Amino acid sequence: MTGGWDGIDEFVAVAETGGFTRAAERLRLSSSHVSRSVARLEDRLQARLFYRTTRKVSLTESGRAFLARCQRLAEERDEAFLAVGDLQGDGPGEAKGLLRMTCATAYGERFVVPLVNELLERHPRLSVEIELTNRTLDLVQEGYDLAIRLGRLNESSLVATRIAPRAMHLCAAPAYLERHGIPDSLGALAGHQCLIGTSDGWLFDEGGRDWLFRPRGRWRCNSGVAVLDAALRGFGLCQLPDYYVKEPVAEGRLVPLLERHRPPNTAVWAVYPQKRHVPPKVHAAIRHLRQGLAKRPEYR
Repeated sequence: MTGGWDGIDEFVAVAETGGFTRAAERLRLSSSHVSRSVARLEDRLQARLFYRTTRKVSLTESGRAFLARCQRLAEERDEAFLAVGDLQGDGPGEAKGLLRMTCATAYGERFVVPLVNELLERHPRLSVEIELTNRTLDLVQEGYDLAIRLGRLNESSLVATRIAPRAMHLCAAPAYLERHGIPDSLGALAGHQCLIGTSDGWLFDEGGRDWLFRPRGRWRCNSGVAVLDAALRGFGLCQLPDYYVKEPVAEGRLVPLLERHRPPNTAVWAVYPQKRHVPPKVHAAIRHLRQGLAKRPEYR
């Protein structure tokens, strides 16, 4: 097959943002360019990658399979660029100066900060300042080098690279389901108690389309750990990322529900301001976080 990487970045951006316009904004290209690139890629593959309507773009079965492989290829390509970028320092892997970064509180405490501490041990000339907050900070205006963000990204002029997968699961404890029954459809969710976390909307997949549910219940907290605890106690349904529920599901303490409607995998992103030459400290942090997260049992 000829064409190499032509159309791959455009295809991944459309799949991850859910539309050609948002993909064009992420890539800083025109919508027509993105559309033509994806069309040429489909011609080369002799396969349809997206269902297109005037209001919605969704992946075909072939598109879903192709996306997973393209994301892995893109990560490996990013790794290659990061390895070369390291050579900008005083020596291979050199990272120095102050790295200012931000991340959501719970995820940062559990995953990011321990890995950043490892990075500091390896780079004695590096110092770090980490702001853990659930607010989305303006990296440029507030002078941050790097942010770790979760889920679907809003369109922006920032550079984003995927460092880990992130899948959302609807779950409940067996005790809750014994009392209230098992929801057998998306429409049945309205009759259940829901444990509400940081999001007022739960996203599901309905025939290749996004289906948004507004959960209702008498319990709310902006902590995933707290939501998990309430779910394990049988208070209601929860929708949480895989790294919270993988172990309880494997142990039978939580039951996954409506898995056929699970939304397409979102991701964990490293996001940074667009610059002509990205500092080695940012390269080093991204690479270390990606490699470290891949070793965590929650992501295996």
